[in-house]
Amino acid sequence: MTKKDSPSTEQLLISILKVVDESKALDTKILDLRGLENTVCDYHVICTGSSNIHLKSISSKIQKDLSKELKEKPLGVEGEDLAQWILLDFINIVVHIFQKQTREYFDIERLWGDAKITSIED
Repeated sequence: MTKKDSPSTEQLLISILKVVDESKALDTKILDLRGLENTVCDYHVICTGSSNIHLKSISSKIQKDLSKELKEKPLGVEGEDLAQWILLDFINIVVHIFQKQTREYFDIERLWGDAKITSIED
């Protein structure tokens, strides 16, 4: 896929949300940062998994499906070893997959309180 043929941010977001839903992630939220100054991306997608295995499964499926369907791979992946908080960096979209306790502790939604937050039904 050439740069010209790269998927749009919206296409990536739709594909990520589809995988998150299919993977039975919980409490999914989209933080839209496009209207804020000094942000490093357009969106944060935040979701919760029920176990280390569930987090790794969500992460793996996002990477596999986006690579297959859109020829997109994350720029970076962090946290897969411990699987308490896995971060997938797709440049314009950063995906955070949390264990419940870790998500509550870091409370990213509060940190980005100025963002438009959309909750996705489980």
